[in-house]
Amino acid sequence: MTTQAVTKKSGKARASLGSRLAEGVSGGLVRVFLIVVGLFWLVPTIGLLLSSLRTPADMNESGWWTVFTEPAQLTFESYDKLLQNSDITDSLVNTILITVPATVLVVVIGSLAGYAFAWMEFPGRDWWFLGVVGLLVVPVQVALIPIAEFFGNIGLFGSMLGVILFHVGFGLPFAVFLLRNFFAEIPRELLEAARLDGAGELRLFARVVMPLGGPAIASLGIFQFLWVWNDMLVALVFSDSGSQPITVALQTQVRQFGNNIDVLAPGAFISMVIPLAVFFAFQRQFVSGVMAGAVK
Repeated sequence: MTTQAVTKKSGKARASLGSRLAEGVSGGLVRVFLIVVGLFWLVPTIGLLLSSLRTPADMNESGWWTVFTEPAQLTFESYDKLLQNSDITDSLVNTILITVPATVLVVVIGSLAGYAFAWMEFPGRDWWFLGVVGLLVVPVQVALIPIAEFFGNIGLFGSMLGVILFHVGFGLPFAVFLLRNFFAEIPRELLEAARLDGAGELRLFARVVMPLGGPAIASLGIFQFLWVWNDMLVALVFSDSGSQPITVALQTQVRQFGNNIDVLAPGAFISMVIPLAVFFAFQRQFVSGVMAGAVK
């Protein structure tokens, strides 16, 4: 009895110690640690921003952190040069013209296909869905050469449409997989009630499924937008000088003008800040979609 009492007492002591540690970890110490990690994560972004606001002479003489002691170094001359560089400005427009259609098409087609796989009956539905899931493991690099030859035969190689179609083709498997699993969790009673009210499949999809699937669709749109915007491999292969996005244009500037930092720094910052702005603008929908998927 004495031994058991001692064991129980030591167990309670260990439990209380663990509880105290858990409370300490979940308190201010962890918050401070996360803030420090977040600040370290922002250092490259801040450094790029400050570098883009300095002259090449200042960048050759000292690091970007000297701005805090010499704020007179800050200037918008680099951004003026950037706006006068037609290669960069045209490539930025091309990036928008590539990213927006590639994102919209993947979201629309993926939503329709996800609803069909989740709630519509047709022959071989499960086998077709397994085929879509199997496409997720196909790497982009494997398809570059055969699709490049195919686009060359039909006249799409080197065009903006070819880049868009490639991104749509490789974005759809993940979109269908994600949205099908999300739509399948919608209560059947809601769909049956809408059908009893006379709603057809398209109306059911637009009035019931789309509003409920908004968080998942927003998450998919953010993922697709970021992937297409930051892509360089596909654009480097399938685009030409007239359709290249900003990632390829910046890489070309590095190759042709190795010390052209006054154009590269602001161009790289603009290329980075736009997807960041999109992410933070839809952050609430993104978190809702991720949490909904995790709960279900």
